[in-house]
Amino acid sequence: MDRAMEILKGFGLPRLIITLFLVALFIIAPFAGISVTASITDVLGRFGQNAIMVLAMVPMIHSGCGLNFGLPLGIISGLLGATLAIETGIHGPVSFILAILYSTPFAIILGWGYGKLLNRVKGGEMMIATYVGFSSVAFMSIMWLILPYSSPTMVWGYTGQGLRTTISTEGFYYHILRDTLSINIGHLSISLAEILFFAFFAFIIWAFLHTKTGTAMTAVGSNPVFARASGINIDRQRTLSVIMSTWLGALGILCYQQGYGFVQLYQGPMYMAMPAVSAILIGGASVNKANITNVIIGTILYQGIVSMTPSVMNSLIHTDMSEVLRIIVSNGMILYALTRKTGASR
Repeated sequence: MDRAMEILKGFGLPRLIITLFLVALFIIAPFAGISVTASITDVLGRFGQNAIMVLAMVPMIHSGCGLNFGLPLGIISGLLGATLAIETGIHGPVSFILAILYSTPFAIILGWGYGKLLNRVKGGEMMIATYVGFSSVAFMSIMWLILPYSSPTMVWGYTGQGLRTTISTEGFYYHILRDTLSINIGHLSISLAEILFFAFFAFIIWAFLHTKTGTAMTAVGSNPVFARASGINIDRQRTLSVIMSTWLGALGILCYQQGYGFVQLYQGPMYMAMPAVSAILIGGASVNKANITNVIIGTILYQGIVSMTPSVMNSLIHTDMSEVLRIIVSNGMILYALTRKTGASR
């Protein structure tokens, strides 16, 4: 009994409740006429699309910068890389690689400036980060109209200038990961390439956090006074973590686009930080402690609930309320996550 209570405490009661609710939805699904295998495929697909954006939270949490509500800055870097890759007209896997390469310098430059700003507002990082994210999206809404793009795939047809609100990745890097190394068992489909793509970057972050620099970054977040006394340059470590987080955000949106099939500009990135923040907190992280396990568990739980709840409820009440239910469940989980002060004990 004591062992069971210890495991329960380590897992966290809120996570246990959400997990049981998700399992209940999967149990009810067949009675509501919903294929369980199709639902699992959907959840795994959503995991592959969103996990890297959740992973982007880890470096900033470790350095004491808190949750990255400025994730839209990284997403904008990814959007710039994506549009430049499409502008070149190169198709297939090379287009995806080019999008990553093009987005990297933007992520480094914007992340560096973002990090310098957060170093000047220590203690209020998350509030300032929110405004950074919102203002950057507003600024880019103007830039998307005036930047000199010319690809017929992207510009408005009636003016020949200004980018469209939504740009298809069809013919470029649409499902470049989703359909690669895909394992099909009956109606169950598992995109192994998407999972391996996430696993690769998750391993890089895990390995980095175990290096001398990564340990120094963690020390800055855990005890800045001790870190300063040890000769660690606190501002440099914080800036590095912000650059890493911004770059992962850029990679995350590119992974999301290849699975989703569209590049969404203008107001598209505005609230994309909220699900990522919610997922890592639901996974057991706190504002000053997070690990890869929190990312994996949180992403699966969050995407599972958001995916399954509308489907099951629509089938049970025979009314199309999917969007309403999705908004209620998604924002409800975000509200729950943001009111948490601490994570699970492990």
